[in-house]
Order: sequence, then C-alpha cells, then structure tokens
Amino acid sequence: MALSFLYRLVRRVVELVRVHRMDAAAKDAEIIVLRHQLTVLRRQAARPCFSWSDRALIAVLARLVPGERWAAFLVTPGTILRWHRALVRRRWTYPHRRAGRPALPDETVGLIVRLAEENHRWGYLRIVGELKKLGVAASKTTVANVLRRHRLKPAPRRSGPIWVEFLRAQAKGTVATDFFTVDTVMLRGYYGLFVIELERRVVHLLGVTANPNDRWVTQVARNCAAEVEEAGRGLRFLIRDRDTKFSASFDQVFSSIGVETLLTPVRSPRANAFAERWVRTVRNDCLDHVLVRSRRHLEAVLAEYVEHYNRACPHRGLDLSPPHPTTVADGPGPLHRHDILGGLIHEYERVA
Repeated sequence: MALSFLYRLVRRVVELVRVHRMDAAAKDAEIIVLRHQLTVLRRQAARPCFSWSDRALIAVLARLVPGERWAAFLVTPGTILRWHRALVRRRWTYPHRRAGRPALPDETVGLIVRLAEENHRWGYLRIVGELKKLGVAASKTTVANVLRRHRLKPAPRRSGPIWVEFLRAQAKGTVATDFFTVDTVMLRGYYGLFVIELERRVVHLLGVTANPNDRWVTQVARNCAAEVEEAGRGLRFLIRDRDTKFSASFDQVFSSIGVETLLTPVRSPRANAFAERWVRTVRNDCLDHVLVRSRRHLEAVLAEYVEHYNRACPHRGLDLSPPHPTTVADGPGPLHRHDILGGLIHEYERVA
C-alpha cells in the first residue's frame, strides 16, 4: 500500500515537471479537456471508487489547490477534508504504536516460563520474588497472565516432576555398596569393597583384603562413616545385597550416623544396578587388562583408576560429564595427554 502511494506521488511529480515546461496555450487546452472528461465521468459514474493511496494522494495535493478550485474534484470538499484528517490520524509516515503498557521482552517471558516449569511448587509470588533477585521487575498479575498464555496451571495444580527429576531427588543422599573379586598372577583371590553415590556416581574404595571377615568389614565401615561425618554429607540410605560378608555390625555402624540399610531381594542384582554396573566398568576398563601381583599392587591400581573415574571419566547418566568435573580450558591450545596405569588409559586436556 505504501509503495502504491509512493509510485503515484512520483508519477504526479514527473507530470508536474512536464506540465511546467508546456506553454500557456497547451496548458489551458489540457485543462479544458480534463474538465470536460470529468463532466462525462460524473454523468456515467455516480460514485467513483478510490483506493487508499488515491485518497492519500488527493488529500495531500488538495492543499496546493485553492479552495475555490476544488469543484474540479470528483468528490466534495468535505470528503477531501475527511480524508486528510484520517491521513493525519493514522500517521502513515511513522510506525503505528499500540496503546497501553509495552509488551514484556521475550527474554523475561521465557524466564517466567522456565521458573514455572522447573519449580512445580512455586506460586506467582514466589516467581515474582525470584525474578526480583535476578533484577527483573514483574507483578503477580503479569506472571499469572504469562503462565495462562502458556497453559501452565497455578502451583498446586501444576504437573509434577518428570521421572528423571523424581529419581534424581530420590538418589540424593543414597549410596550403594558391593564386593568384587580379583585374582592375582599366582591365582590368589582378593576382595574389594566400595560404595558409590547414586546422585553423582562418585566411587569410594573402602579397602582390599584376602579375608573379608567381620572385623575387617566393621573397620572399613567405621572409616567410611568417619569420612561421611567429617565431610558433612547427609546420607540417608545404604543399598546392599544379602551377601553373608556383610555382618550385623556393618549395618550398626551406619545406623549410628543415621543411615538406613536397604537390602535387595534374593538373587536380584538389578536391584543394586549402580554398584553392579560399576563392577563391570572397572573390569572392562582396568582389571581385565592388568596382571595383579599382590594386594598392594591391586590397591595402587584401584586407587589410580578410581581417581580417574571420578575426575575424568564421562558418564552418560550425567550428560557425559565426570562425577567430579574439573575446569575446562577455553579456546584453542596445545593438547596434552596424561597416561593412566602406565598408558592403559589416556586423559586429554588443553594446556592454557
């Protein structure tokens, strides 16, 4: 529509230049012809049809024609004045601005929706408070309108957490433990005992022994409980199988620090899946490729591998991040390779 008006305006300007160069007799003759044609059109068409660009052009050029000459137009002077008032009212040379409050930025709307979707128990006022802490000003009504447009119900009736969020919440404060066996070069068997945190998959090696009797199991349980209390980690549950190597005193040590022991069903290794999966991982990555000579050698190998697993081994359950992620150097730089277990495992990092 604007292009149509601009085209007509340029065309009339060109005609004005052409008319300016004509002599007086030619101008008079052309004016007489045009007036006669208007008279003919008035007899044949009762009401001519003007487009928006036609109206705008006539309303603009009418200001250049004296009022006593407006009788030459096909419309009445009142119509031309009405068109001009409408043209001024629409402010066609400037973008139209909506009345009322300005719309919220898309970033603010997205933030409100994100807070509501990730926190199902937060009401309107809680979201307003969180926005205030982030430096975003919004009222309760604004938050309610945004959630209504995105079909998000109020907090009590909003949908609950998804399965991933539910399981992660249950995993926090829960550890699993299990034994695994390793045979040395001389075919002597050793038992390793470990615990794994279900939330971040962090592994703690409790000890290695050839005779996992009640005294040894109780002592490593005490060491683990002391580390838990010193670190201030709030453990709630300990998952273990029904292996007879776990004595009653083992459970009592953890009960003394408020940790409840959960026994898996008989012959149900999947009930202790996190611990069983780590046993498979340590065998595939390390123990199946190393000839163990003695208990000390096994302890050194397991300690080095556990350090690698916690610090640098990507985990699919953690979005391919290690249980204890380290800082990553930004930008390009020389690549450094660090050998683990004599080159059995390689770690790569960029040197700043």
